[in-house]
Amino acid sequence: MRIFVAGSSGQLARALKARAAAHGHVVETFGRPALDLADPDGAAKRIAGFEPDLILNAAAYTAVDRAESEEALAMAINRDGAAALAASARKLGLPFLHVSTDYVFDGEKGEPYVETDATNPLGVYGRSKLAGEERVLAENPDALIFRTGWVYGQDGGNFVRTMVRLAGEREHLDIVADRFGNPTHAADLADGLLAIAGQARGVASGGIFHLAGSVEASWFDLAAGVMARLAEAGRRVPTLGRISGDAYVAPAARPRDSRLDCGRTEHSFGVRLPGWPQSLGVAVAAILDLERNAA
Repeated sequence: MRIFVAGSSGQLARALKARAAAHGHVVETFGRPALDLADPDGAAKRIAGFEPDLILNAAAYTAVDRAESEEALAMAINRDGAAALAASARKLGLPFLHVSTDYVFDGEKGEPYVETDATNPLGVYGRSKLAGEERVLAENPDALIFRTGWVYGQDGGNFVRTMVRLAGEREHLDIVADRFGNPTHAADLADGLLAIAGQARGVASGGIFHLAGSVEASWFDLAAGVMARLAEAGRRVPTLGRISGDAYVAPAARPRDSRLDCGRTEHSFGVRLPGWPQSLGVAVAAILDLERNAA
């Protein structure tokens, strides 16, 4: 398949391009200025010129804290841009895959969320992504929306990269231990989406699915996992302390427990992502390789 990916610089877009050949797909990523989602007509022409078999939206405004002061921009990208892509896919008769987030939930359920649970985002980022889901399905009822969470990898700004950096700078780190989710390796997420892409034309109707790493964790669990893998690589690591998320002051509130139940995706597409204990070592090794190459 020829897959048009909206977004080029983010960690998922890069992973999609890197993993495409393994799935027998041709993936091309498009970002600004080549693809301006604020110009729907121009975007439609760019898409048609590529002659894709499927459109996948990996473009997003993901700065959770900055979104609190940039709501218009977050909405323009996560709501309006997503809707424009969904409409283009419908007009061209192409399958459309859109990536959303666990932050559409408030984290108060106390167990993993299923797709039909009530949404209640706590901040601008989550509201913009929820608005994007709603607009995408309004423009294109056949669209497939995949919520994910806690994405990490060798590219972009993410928790695992931050932990690797801080490990070389600090003697001690206090990490939030009472916030829970599904850490998801960007390469695993890309593999899952590309596997689903090959089945997309056979899907009877669109809707919302969950697609995230299959093993849950707290931020402390994930940090401890990073430190263990750094120690295995011969790196000095700091000691870790546990703190409550209530002690972490930030502009945007985060859900306490945004774990996702991905059973519907596994049942519908036969896709289940690996858990972070299996994938974290690959990500940490890749980050260390990038550091060595940059030195």
